[in-house]
Amino acid sequence: MSDKFKHETVLLEEAVEALNIKEDGVYIDATFGRGGHSAKVIEQLGPNGRMLLIDKDPLAIAHAKGVYKDDKRVFVWQGSFKDFPDALAEIGLQEMDGLLLDLGVSSPQLDDASRGFSFMRDGELDMRMNPDVGMSAAGWLGKAPEEEIANVLYQYGDERLSRRIARNIVEKRAATPISTTLQLAEIVASSIPKKIQRKEPGKHPATRSFQAIRIFINRELEDLIDCLDNSKEFLATKGRLVVISFHSLEDRIVKRFLKLHSSAPQLPRGLPIMEDKMSVPLMKSIGKAIKPSKSEVQVNVRSRSAIMRIGEKQ
Repeated sequence: MSDKFKHETVLLEEAVEALNIKEDGVYIDATFGRGGHSAKVIEQLGPNGRMLLIDKDPLAIAHAKGVYKDDKRVFVWQGSFKDFPDALAEIGLQEMDGLLLDLGVSSPQLDDASRGFSFMRDGELDMRMNPDVGMSAAGWLGKAPEEEIANVLYQYGDERLSRRIARNIVEKRAATPISTTLQLAEIVASSIPKKIQRKEPGKHPATRSFQAIRIFINRELEDLIDCLDNSKEFLATKGRLVVISFHSLEDRIVKRFLKLHSSAPQLPRGLPIMEDKMSVPLMKSIGKAIKPSKSEVQVNVRSRSAIMRIGEKQ
């Protein structure tokens, strides 16, 4: 299947190596996108290996089905990455040897103006990973209270001028519905004084606001928390969790999860417990956080904020 929107896979070799592939293992790429990581994993699977490809985006799902329609090892499933246990159950599996999450928005989604993710191209203000489910960004901005908009911009985008931007959004929508990406980008840009914009040369003033709204609309942080929690139960012993984040809030959630479950539970001092009965950590962090090389960033500037963390079930 041809796809006019290209996607450069971030940390390709590093992520696949981190999964520690076994020929007969079961692996899930729960954020398939255009499948750069998946293709590399599938190359290493034997005839008894299984690969589950999951994505909310119907275009990503169509791409996966087109590429792997004749591969019996591959199962394609549309839904949120947090619901990977449902995909496992559908093919009669109870555990996996590796779970990969490549978070955020893909290049095809950014480059397709009709999806509404980009402030650089004019298109319908949608921002949903699955355009058939939930409320669009335009729908939410059209009726959300000013305080709620401000809170979303601040909490998910760390936008210090969130209240001013929210106030201007509410004022503008009273006269004209905010239905396109460039409308929103102009409102945000006009809300931020030029002297503040000059402190971040090369960065569009709407970057944080667009990111915050996208994360909120798609429940990305909530889904990440649920997915990580599910991984504890469904990863096999020595199974790997590999997460590539592009936002500090995402990375913080992953880092805290691994830290929490890489330590034995704290027990009251003096509690009489035999050594063989003491709890062991559920997870183990593998190595330090990994970032793209300078050469990768030069080839793919969108990779510059990526950070990868690896966990292993004990």
